[in-house]
Amino acid sequence: MIATDPAQLTIDTIRVLAMDAVQKANAGHPGTAMALAPVAYLLYAEEMRHDPAEPKWPGRDRFVLSAGHACILQYAALHLSGYDLALDDLKQFRQWGSRTPGHPELGHTPGVETTTGPLGQGFANGVGLAIAQRFLGERWNRPLHEIVDSWVYAICSDGDLMEGVSQEAASIAGQLGLGRLVYVYDDNHITIDGSTTLSYAAEDKGKRFEAYGWHVQHVGDPNDLDALRRAFASARAERDRPSLVVVRSHIAYPAPNAMDTAKAHGSPLGEEEVRLTKTILGFDPDEAFVVPDAVREHMTGVRERGATARAAWEERLGAWEKAYPDAAAERAQDLEQRPRDGWIEALPSFEPGEQLATRDAGQAVMRALAPFTPTLIGGAGDLAESTKTEFGGGGVFARFHAGRNVPFGVREHAMGSIVNGIVLEQGTLKPYGSTFLVFSDYMRPAVRLSALSHLDVLWIWTHDSIGLGEDGPTHQPVEHLMALRAIPNLWVVRPGDANETVAAWRLALERQGGPVAFALSRQKLPVLGGDGLADTREGPLRGGYVLWQRDPSAEPDAIVLATGSEVAIALEAARSLDANTRVVSLPCWELFDEQPGVYRDEVLPPTVTARVSIEAGVTFGWERYVGDGGTSIGVDRFGASAPYERIYEELGLTSVAVAGALTRQLG
Repeated sequence: MIATDPAQLTIDTIRVLAMDAVQKANAGHPGTAMALAPVAYLLYAEEMRHDPAEPKWPGRDRFVLSAGHACILQYAALHLSGYDLALDDLKQFRQWGSRTPGHPELGHTPGVETTTGPLGQGFANGVGLAIAQRFLGERWNRPLHEIVDSWVYAICSDGDLMEGVSQEAASIAGQLGLGRLVYVYDDNHITIDGSTTLSYAAEDKGKRFEAYGWHVQHVGDPNDLDALRRAFASARAERDRPSLVVVRSHIAYPAPNAMDTAKAHGSPLGEEEVRLTKTILGFDPDEAFVVPDAVREHMTGVRERGATARAAWEERLGAWEKAYPDAAAERAQDLEQRPRDGWIEALPSFEPGEQLATRDAGQAVMRALAPFTPTLIGGAGDLAESTKTEFGGGGVFARFHAGRNVPFGVREHAMGSIVNGIVLEQGTLKPYGSTFLVFSDYMRPAVRLSALSHLDVLWIWTHDSIGLGEDGPTHQPVEHLMALRAIPNLWVVRPGDANETVAAWRLALERQGGPVAFALSRQKLPVLGGDGLADTREGPLRGGYVLWQRDPSAEPDAIVLATGSEVAIALEAARSLDANTRVVSLPCWELFDEQPGVYRDEVLPPTVTARVSIEAGVTFGWERYVGDGGTSIGVDRFGASAPYERIYEELGLTSVAVAGALTRQLG
């Protein structure tokens, strides 16, 4: 018999919509959505402060579906709550061009706060949101005038908690005492391969989170709405610790044959099982995508409650602006998402002849920018002294203080995902994460999602090549630049000297719509300038440029291209030849490729086929610029442990090698 209680009927409707959408798409994950329908209902209908009519109003609570494979659960809840997501959108689940893709995507579906799917990413994104909330709360809130007081809710699965990134993120969340963070762990005892007894039964997950410093509760049955309500109330009363609510669910509840089976995790239930389940729930087994009128009427309360909550928040905001006009002016500038006026003029300039590692130049830039970028926050993976990315006087982000320097510890993967979460909070903050370039591999899933989601974040990687020296091949990145350049929408900038590093920071702060990554040197590099050289503070702003040419009035005989620490080597080689050789610095391939074809042909004339590239990394990929007949000098092997000068010599990254390659091409 169909439920008469409107809450239960809404929950059952979510279950039916989940079954129908997955069945129609012939792909998806119905089981978790069916089991956690009560959790989703309570979150959207009672617990969270949100307004479907204004999905992005700053005072809302945030919901993260870390178990992104169960996205039909969120889509159904968004539709029933009154978001701009129609029933027809649910019918187009997982189809080309639909607003309901197979995993949640930021900017694609109204009400989706972050892109999830790779397990554990959403878990860490939520931690980033909580960090951002605390930072902005300390920056903007005043006694009796709190305008930043949102909560972050998330649903996570066994798979999320198995992933190392979630353990890293949970650890730092406990360390920092991030209250206003409430996660529901779906303890359904099922993975794709079968029972969790195969791979995830030995540990007590609740005890582990308690050891991390979390507030942990257990709910034995998600269908017990009062038990869930009590758990959420207890979590909201806990302000100094993040909360985990462990819910013992039954996947695909109440399907008579699919419940508690691995098949229900990632496959349609099948037409007959859908019919049987609808019959149990009192729905017509011959109808699909049915939303009873009683559910529509009941869920209008969500929109009414949301509009009331938003109006109350906006009234508080108005009172705050009136009471604290100076803070309001600061907030208005923060929301413009750009540095304060005068920042470009404040950037440092370095004199030719100096010797300076680009990581040190980056540090000088950060110090100069500090007064102009109050919302630039971040940190390093326990390497701030080495990556030179600490804001002097910016304070440390801790349990009782929201400073600009976040001590991520040796947690590179979580650092990346947390940084992604920080930028999601109103888009106000410009966050960065930093470590050695070789450890960008530990961050790659987060970096990829930052590009996919068009997040304006900064990745600062140092010790960018074999120039690292004595630490040896385990710490010398050789394939990393090309691997990162393969990620769509990620700008990778490898500056050739200190002034190119200044330009790299300009690119990073001015770009909107995607992340920027730096690859900076450990070893000192000469500051380039004078003697016919182009301005290295301006040239990189187009991604690549002509740095030097023996006779710029004529077409070059040959071109040598380089990035980073090899630009000086290329310049030395070109100057050693009598030929009219051009040196092109190409610090950001992606930006250069976006330039008009006329400009690219000016820098790299198609008629000039004698070309040599040099970069301290794998040569794969350089053929796009040197052509079939060109030569690429690089490192198509792992490095070695020795002083970096010796490594460069032994591996053939020298001006002599470049000059020889050019001479051979010129005949």
